[in-house]
Amino acid sequence: VQLVESGGGLVQPGGSLRLSCAASGFTFRSYFMSWYRRAPGKERELVAGIASAGGRSNYADSVKGRFTISRDNAKNTVYLQMSSLKPEDTAVYYCRGGPWNNYWGQGTQVTVSS
Repeated sequence: VQLVESGGGLVQPGGSLRLSCAASGFTFRSYFMSWYRRAPGKERELVAGIASAGGRSNYADSVKGRFTISRDNAKNTVYLQMSSLKPEDTAVYYCRGGPWNNYWGQGTQVTVSS
């Protein structure tokens, strides 16, 4: 099982980024997928999750209305579209999923700063 995130970077406040997580080694379409983040000095927190078929999703209150999680089961990829970014969104973002929800990617850094 492998989860590989990409798409992080430096963005100004109010800007947008789209993160991607490419999955391999398991039947991607069968599993719930989620995004977490760890900000400096803080514990890792759930940002958003999406059901296996993509019909249901949930979000942390802090990102509702600004972030959108989606997935393409044909490409074995889950996305996190982030808009209206704030400095407090600065964190390492991780993809999580797979059998028993037991697998994590290596993380991708998102820095929101002017």
